Amino acid sequence: MRGPSVALWLILALRTALGGMEVRWCTISDPEQQKCSDMSKAFQQASIQPSLLCVQGTSADHCIQLITAREADAITLDGGAIYEAGKEHGLKPVVGEVYDQEVGTSYYAVAVVKRGSPVTINTLKGVTSCHTGINRTVGWNVPVGYLVESGRLSVMGCDVLKAVSDYFGGSCVPGAGETSYSESLCRLCRGNTAGEGVCDKSPVERYYDYSGAFRCLAEGAGDVAFVKHSTVLENTDGKTLPSWGQPLLSQNFELLCRDGSRADVTEWRRCHLARVPAHAVVVRADTDGGLIFRLLNEGQRLFSHEGSSFQMFSSEAYGQKNLLFKDSTSELVPIATQTYEAWLGREYLHAMKGLLCDPNRLPHYLRWCVLSTPEIQKCGDMAVAFSRQRLKPEIQCVSAESPQHCMERIQAGQIDAVTLKGQDIYTAGKIYGLVPAAGEHYAPEDRSNSYFVVAVVKRNSSNAFTLDELRGKRSCHPGFGSPAGWDIPVGALVQRGFIRPRDCDVLTAVSEFFSASCVPVNNPKNYPSSLCALCVGDEQGHNKCVGNSQERYYGYSGAFRCLVENAGDVAFVKHTTVFDNTNGHNSEPWAAELMSEDYELLCPNGARAEVTQFAACNLAQIPSHAVMVRPDTNIFTVYGLLDKAQDLFGDDHNKNGFKMFDSSNYHGQDLLFKDATLRAVPVGEKTTYHDWLGPDYVAALEGMLSQQCSDTGRAGQAGSHPTEEEWAYSPGSFLSLSPKTLSELKGPLGLCRRSR
Repeated sequence: MRGPSVALWLILALRTALGGMEVRWCTISDPEQQKCSDMSKAFQQASIQPSLLCVQGTSADHCIQLITAREADAITLDGGAIYEAGKEHGLKPVVGEVYDQEVGTSYYAVAVVKRGSPVTINTLKGVTSCHTGINRTVGWNVPVGYLVESGRLSVMGCDVLKAVSDYFGGSCVPGAGETSYSESLCRLCRGNTAGEGVCDKSPVERYYDYSGAFRCLAEGAGDVAFVKHSTVLENTDGKTLPSWGQPLLSQNFELLCRDGSRADVTEWRRCHLARVPAHAVVVRADTDGGLIFRLLNEGQRLFSHEGSSFQMFSSEAYGQKNLLFKDSTSELVPIATQTYEAWLGREYLHAMKGLLCDPNRLPHYLRWCVLSTPEIQKCGDMAVAFSRQRLKPEIQCVSAESPQHCMERIQAGQIDAVTLKGQDIYTAGKIYGLVPAAGEHYAPEDRSNSYFVVAVVKRNSSNAFTLDELRGKRSCHPGFGSPAGWDIPVGALVQRGFIRPRDCDVLTAVSEFFSASCVPVNNPKNYPSSLCALCVGDEQGHNKCVGNSQERYYGYSGAFRCLVENAGDVAFVKHTTVFDNTNGHNSEPWAAELMSEDYELLCPNGARAEVTQFAACNLAQIPSHAVMVRPDTNIFTVYGLLDKAQDLFGDDHNKNGFKMFDSSNYHGQDLLFKDATLRAVPVGEKTTYHDWLGPDYVAALEGMLSQQCSDTGRAGQAGSHPTEEEWAYSPGSFLSLSPKTLSELKGPLGLCRRSR
């Protein structure tokens, strides 16, 4: 009896998985229901098992709900729907469509322009655009999602349609006529020859679908068309429809690449916005994907060739396109890794992340962390100013005792956002799991929102030492605790093993590494005398080595002067310091005659480089401040709010009564944002603390941090540090962390422990 019992169990299990010995296919229209019914009959006549039933829903979303509720079993979905079905309902893709052998189970979303057009991916704002249709994958989801995710397009309050209508200078987005922004999104649409069906999401609109969007570009209505990789070649070089009026040549069009360049239309593999996954059949997680494939595979073996009684991959007989499967499908294949993430791929997931924003899930308030009375006052004014302009979400101000306290409360869900500097960004990311949502931008000519730490020397062929040969040299530093003049160079030398502190005593180790230095400091305590040996004080020789401008070698320009006047052999400064003090940019007597070409940089690889080559030859890149949030916060809505706000309040000369990047009215500095900020900027691909800070900065920071002592703080015994406005960082901030946080950092970073 054991054999029949096992067989019966298997039958029952199969029935449970599939709602009985049948597969219930979900359809979304009357024509699709008719085709499904015909397919069911064809399969039945061919004795294909299990039997196929057809369940009609009203939309893809409705079918997903029916499958989740076990009232249907399967449906073919496009990428956006696969994402939603997988992320929100736990459905999995099990069978994929193949369109041609060249691209397999995918195609590519591209942006096309006319050859000779000045447009690039970085200059799309204000141009006119052609789209295949609202919510279509390559014509809408991918390009709009990509522009949002890369930070080129900001969206406030999840209102993607408004953002797109503001971004482009007019569009044709078939299907957008029912929206509140039809004037802009349907501006380029033409309808048919009689002017009927303007902006319809149907072939009545001549600019609908792939060919239509390309025609919109070809006829000069739009500047850019968002289509798939094969569209241009399918409509040019002898394949242009007579109704278009003139034959087109593919060589007259180009693709826009993500790096800002352009490419021939045949180079879509390397120059595209995203690889778009093919449509796929999705089922519940407990459904046997292999059984679904065997059913469909048997069907395509009999019903996918010319002359067969039923055509699985043609919808012509039903007066529609792409019913049940895309008409361009050449075959169906089993999916090995049955997760929506694996099927969709990284590029597409990134694009969808930028697009999928549900206004109903947005919090009404964004709670901002403030740390002082002046900051509370400025934050309160910001909240009122934003509210008057109906910016969303509204700002609420919540007090905390320290940046670390902000991090703790954000992690706990009690606060949402705070602006932090480099070292605090590191702690926020590593210990509290926070992520950057927006950054600050300080210089109009700088696209990196940061500066570089460099080691500057005189050009000298007779004494051309390298970075690895600094032991015994004389060094010039802007001041103790300066990020570019102390933290990063000392941290880098520790990380590389040249400086080896004993008993956490960094100061003594540095004083023994260099033969003499000038490292200005305030209130020195147990400060090695050699760190002041090169300092000169003021014109009368007083105030030697003090941590302010009375010491002539204090600050970035002072450290460079220390090198210029032959007091030191190397100066650790910012990459801009040489340019600020040479070629006539500094009229002081010591700098008036200096030329930048008389100086060089020491590179980590042992080479020397011109001072103009700082991007490739530096000790680290110091990142700008960033707004940090929990990882479950929609960073695009945070940046969207700040971007719209800065259009109104970002300019110091704005007439709207509030200044985002100015703290002078509150008797403070750098409140909420650094006063030097020109604009808030998107994080782009730098979505983690490590990405934002950069590997060199993190390495140097960890080199410095690994030597900081929590029990004695010996490295901090030198006294007070330079102010925030001087350095933009508070050095040694790790020494003020709580014992709990320090213990968490000790493990991964090997914090120095005092030897016994």
